[in-house]
Amino acid sequence: MKYLLAYTIPLSAIIGLQVGGVWSFATVLYAFGLIPLWEAFLEPDQNKLNEEKIKYRLANRFFDLMLYFNLIIVFAVLFLGINHLTSKPLALYEKIGLVLSFGIVLGTNGINVAHELGHRKTKWERFLAKLLLMPSLYMHFYIEHNFGHHLNVGTPDDPATSKKNQSVFSFWFTSTIGQIRNAIRIQKNLLKNKKVGFFSVYNDFFYYQIFQIIFLVSVFMLFGTQGVIFSLFIALVGILLLETINYIEHYGLSRKPNGSRYERVSPMHSWNSNHAIGRLVLYELTRHSDHHHRASKKYQILESIEKSPQLPFGYTTSMLIALFPPLWFKLMNKRIPNSQA
Repeated sequence: MKYLLAYTIPLSAIIGLQVGGVWSFATVLYAFGLIPLWEAFLEPDQNKLNEEKIKYRLANRFFDLMLYFNLIIVFAVLFLGINHLTSKPLALYEKIGLVLSFGIVLGTNGINVAHELGHRKTKWERFLAKLLLMPSLYMHFYIEHNFGHHLNVGTPDDPATSKKNQSVFSFWFTSTIGQIRNAIRIQKNLLKNKKVGFFSVYNDFFYYQIFQIIFLVSVFMLFGTQGVIFSLFIALVGILLLETINYIEHYGLSRKPNGSRYERVSPMHSWNSNHAIGRLVLYELTRHSDHHHRASKKYQILESIEKSPQLPFGYTTSMLIALFPPLWFKLMNKRIPNSQA
């Protein structure tokens, strides 16, 4: 039941929408104010799951249903949010607060859940993942993340691995542009393996662009030009939230060359965070070392790998610190394992 805490992010956005005023920033204040404060008073959970608990969690469908329900939540919040933004006389600061709040919902309950479902084996779960990526206009993430990032993490070929002394602001550009390029390249290679051309019915990247255009056209038909503009800004916030998370997950970590290839991916190539609230709100994304070690593991059985590099703070606190590069470098550079520094 503790994973229901993930729904508090969209709940805070709805509260901000209903109350208005400074409460328009409710999700921002909750995610980057209350949660870091909350985590400061909680000890990281070091408990390990035994075989019996792992079997129970894998057999319990409630863990999956909680993920699926986010599809309804994300699109409902987006619909209510854009409708509110385009139909109510709001002050500029209220519009900014709501756009940021809805963008955080897209990042946490949209892209993050899509990331989890995108690693599942069933086609319909992967389909749900793509639907959740659509309002963020980031459907190419499915291709690049699954066929690129997990293969190339910690190497110069991975745009989603931030380099030592690279600022988060620089990373936003290099990662977003690099992932689009990689997605196109990967798609070309997949099509080449099928012996078909780029302009074929098997080109998923092409379909993703059509679906995203259809989404924006639908927003235009429902809410007009203003609705499209708000939708684009909300998507941008969600994307930047994702890329800031990408930034802190692999900052400065690298794999050693091993002949013409690189050493195998291990828990040492991702930063782990075992801080309680961020774990639950993000469906254990913070146990990222275990996720990269075994990408097929479902979120409810991911564990904290203590030998992996450890973030000194939870995700939201780390993201805030990353916005101040000199402070981030001072905090993190000394924590990069000597073998990778």
